[in-house]
Amino acid sequence: MAAGSGGSCLDALGPGELLSAAHALSLPAEAYGNDPNIEMVWAMKAMQHAEVYYNLISSVDPLFLRLTKVDDQIYSEFRESFGKLKIDVLDPEELKSEPAKEKWRPFCMKFNGIVEDFNYGTLLRLDCTQGYSEENTIFATRIQFFAIEIARNREGYNRAVYNGGQQNGAAEKDSTMPR
Repeated sequence: MAAGSGGSCLDALGPGELLSAAHALSLPAEAYGNDPNIEMVWAMKAMQHAEVYYNLISSVDPLFLRLTKVDDQIYSEFRESFGKLKIDVLDPEELKSEPAKEKWRPFCMKFNGIVEDFNYGTLLRLDCTQGYSEENTIFATRIQFFAIEIARNREGYNRAVYNGGQQNGAAEKDSTMPR
């Protein structure tokens, strides 16, 4: 859901609260420790991003999407570094284990200064045919999200979501048509 469309966690915040949250999110993490209010604002922002992205790939053919100005570079570096990584259904160990982190770290650092907020946390779907849910979501860095989702888009894996969205849209049209 886009912000302001109803149902978003951010809709409950007023302009002052949103500005405070934006300011708080711009400060270094060390300034907070484990502040539950900051974690809640981050979670709402991450969920909003996930909802917008899922709605996008549901309504626009993912083969034609560009997520960043440097999609080509991200994709080629990703496939050079992770050519055999299975991206349709991710194994969390391929992102989170110590050996995986050692492999991902140099890849991610290549985009420092190239991709804004490259190391910010975001939500990533494990199974690309499914939506965001507690069981199907993992925490990843923004550049990991871009690399995997750009590859899923270019390699056709996200078409299942797009095709499902198109079928749902056609079914909704059919149900509203007078008989």
